[in-house]
Amino acid sequence: MFIVNVEGAVRKNDKWLIIERSKKEEHAGGLLSLVGGKVEQEGNSLDILERTVKREILEEVGLKVKDSLTYVHSTSFLTDTGENVVNIVFLCEYESGEAVPKSPDEVEDVFWLTTEEIVNHPKSPIYLKQSIRHAELLISKS
Repeated sequence: MFIVNVEGAVRKNDKWLIIERSKKEEHAGGLLSLVGGKVEQEGNSLDILERTVKREILEEVGLKVKDSLTYVHSTSFLTDTGENVVNIVFLCEYESGEAVPKSPDEVEDVFWLTTEEIVNHPKSPIYLKQSIRHAELLISKS
């Protein structure tokens, strides 16, 4: 069985919304990440991935993103506690709000960073760099 996780690559003024994960987090605590979270069981449901990523962005950092989301890529990984996760990343367009850490147990800090700043940051894991590069490719093709 997999845990399903979604993340939003939110871009505003050529910078990406990046969080520093709380050091309390079981997986990747203290590292940089896109905003996101686990998909909750809802029974029969439409657009569950899209609704989850929008809800997580609003809950964790207080931003609203536009309804149209673009699929970036999916990956799988094993958490630090041995759980299998499928992760789906969506490109999200900023709509409104001021990005702040609303959930201190999950988000330590919030940043708007350029692709170069993310790629060169010592707290950027390889999977974040890959997600940002994939999202950049999508933007450059449109």
